[in-house]
Amino acid sequence: MLCTIVSVFHLSCLNTVQAQIAGMNTLSLLRMPSSARTAALGMGYLSVYAPYDLNVGLDNPSLVSTEYNNRLALNYVGLFSGSNFGSVAYGKDFKRLGSFLFAFHFNSYGRFDAYDEQETSDGTFYASDIALSVAWGLSIDSNFSIGASFKPVLSQYESYTAFAFALNVAGSYVSDNKRFAATIQARNIGAQIVSFENTTETIPFDLSAMLSYKAENAPFRIYFSMDQLTRWNLSYDDPLNPETVIDPYTGQPVAKPWYDGISNVLDQVARHAAVGIEADIKSLFFLRLGYRYRQTVEMAADDRTNINFSGFSYGFGLRTKKFEFSFARRNYHLGQAPNYISLSFKI
Repeated sequence: MLCTIVSVFHLSCLNTVQAQIAGMNTLSLLRMPSSARTAALGMGYLSVYAPYDLNVGLDNPSLVSTEYNNRLALNYVGLFSGSNFGSVAYGKDFKRLGSFLFAFHFNSYGRFDAYDEQETSDGTFYASDIALSVAWGLSIDSNFSIGASFKPVLSQYESYTAFAFALNVAGSYVSDNKRFAATIQARNIGAQIVSFENTTETIPFDLSAMLSYKAENAPFRIYFSMDQLTRWNLSYDDPLNPETVIDPYTGQPVAKPWYDGISNVLDQVARHAAVGIEADIKSLFFLRLGYRYRQTVEMAADDRTNINFSGFSYGFGLRTKKFEFSFARRNYHLGQAPNYISLSFKI
């Protein structure tokens, strides 16, 4: 598993050397969680034994399994100001070749009013991203599995077009009792092939690891992930509100107390982490809660309050013999909290 990740990590160097953080990449479609369950737990993908939840394999190809055969998943997200995101996925097992998952993703940003330089109305235009993905998973033995997914992505903003491809490679371990699972994944290895106005931008590469654990007879499962492992500093230095204070008399930076160094290390570690908990009520009904510290500090209001709980996400799930339904709400900032809806079933 580790050899697989390390080998593709070298190929991603071109993509990561100039990678930046927090909105400085193109194709945000590639960063978004696909399903309500993943979003409710505050994760980018899940590491959990879930043989009938097609959406787990949609974001984590190493967990695509034979049980996905002839299953269908539908996902919809109501985003901001009329924009929306969604996906349709279908699983198929080809025995010796392994298990496959085929999906179509779309992100519609809505309709916009167009104006020229003189502020004269010039009609309306649309902006959207679409992507196709093919995910493949293979069990090495009863505990280890590997997988990969390939995504060509097309962006169409008014008369401007961009095209890119991305590759995800992952390896997972699931314990014999299925109560512990761990994954390491390199996501969005690739590049733009066609760019907007010949300005090439990076796509959002991410090397991450996550695990989940359910204690014996416990009615809940805990999730923990660490992302952006190729970059230590994930903080944003606002030029209008700099962290470094300059003494107006000496012109030198004001010395900070010794404990600021420890605080900064803890802050940086926390920015990489996400935690979630999923309560299991007789494997029929599920309650989910997730938290991302980085989102809290980046989306906090000017007075540093967090009255809208940005960084928190929550939701529930319902499982029957015929289908699985999930709902989630993810608080991005004070202004909006998108709603996620997922449905999967056997066809």
